[in-house]
Amino acid sequence: MNEIQQYKIPLIFGAIGLIIALLFVTIGFFKTLLILLLTGLGFLLGLYVQRTGMLDEFLNRQ
Repeated sequence: MNEIQQYKIPLIFGAIGLIIALLFVTIGFFKTLLILLLTGLGFLLGLYVQRTGMLDEFLNRQ
């Protein structure tokens, strides 16, 4: 169990690399790039909405 905790971050990034490699092989380079770009933009938008509290204000009004 200690070995898993020690190599937790490399295992996560290895799995991410495997998923990206599979996407490159199956759907191609540009489609994979588009997926990664839109995922990153969605993450940043969600982070912005969370930090500003916009969603909480909107939900509390109703």
